[in-house]
Amino acid sequence: MRVTLLGDSIRQIGYGKKVPELLGADFEVFQPKDNCRFAKYTLRGLFDWAKDMEGSEIIHWNNGLWDVCDLFGDGTFSTDKEYVENMLRVARILVKRAKIVIFATTTPVNPANRYNKNEDIERFNALIVPKLREMGIRINDLYTTVASDIDAYILQSDMIHLTERGIDVCAQQVADAILEAAKDIR
Repeated sequence: MRVTLLGDSIRQIGYGKKVPELLGADFEVFQPKDNCRFAKYTLRGLFDWAKDMEGSEIIHWNNGLWDVCDLFGDGTFSTDKEYVENMLRVARILVKRAKIVIFATTTPVNPANRYNKNEDIERFNALIVPKLREMGIRINDLYTTVASDIDAYILQSDMIHLTERGIDVCAQQVADAILEAAKDIR
């Protein structure tokens, strides 16, 4: 079965490194080498990745950490409205490309992170999750999993990326969500 993994560095240097092995030989996994960054970047990338995504029956996707980033103290990179609009554009494309689409909620950060705030992440998750559910997109709640032990799952050095333990836990949860979806297809 062919699967696509899309997402920011939580996928790219995080769970995406381990999911293919956890899924096993019955799954062929495509994931862009590139960091899918913020929602609008992913939207643009869907054009370039279209051929590589062909035949994927399941797409697992995350976006959010770049969108909620506030580097200059003047607000999140994407406004609430921009985030929802861009995410829905991505979602409409993905549901045409695969039988099952799974969205992973944006993971929390260490509360000491200067540029990303958990209250913004929670707000963005709350804005998009109900709309994606209405479209029939499944939700993989990585936020709650990582929030259960931020000290163990988020690197202290950068306060945003997953530790090895966090990668293991998220990779297993992503693989389990994909395996469940695969059962429903078969």
